[in-house]
Amino acid sequence: MFDLRKHRRILTAARVIAVVGLSPKEGRPSNQVARYLLARGYRVIPVNPGHQRLLDQPCYPDLAAASEAVSERIDIVNIFRRSEQVEPVVRDAIALGAGCVWMQEGVINREAARAAEAAGLEVIMDQCIKTVHEQL
Repeated sequence: MFDLRKHRRILTAARVIAVVGLSPKEGRPSNQVARYLLARGYRVIPVNPGHQRLLDQPCYPDLAAASEAVSERIDIVNIFRRSEQVEPVVRDAIALGAGCVWMQEGVINREAARAAEAAGLEVIMDQCIKTVHEQL
């Protein structure tokens, strides 16, 4: 559900966004979204085990490695993974103390969402962060 106040609060407060499942292919939604976020002044942390660098940024194999390497708190964990692959990412987001788990459009995992909320994280599910940002 689109909650204008919640979305605005999350996106205004955020500075660092980890993009889990970032593709090196320019035509893929994850790549387009990450480039958009970079252009809007966010620090984007690519997470993809198959790459060392993406979008001229160091790329990390998982959230734990990203969190260790980045001196700042990861505000939003933006997930581009299949719904059934979300739970481990959410567990890592909880462990590193992220502020929000944002599951991209088409990514729905209610159990993972409940776990994140129970741990105090904000949860956005089945919504594109780029589209929401553009609407704000």
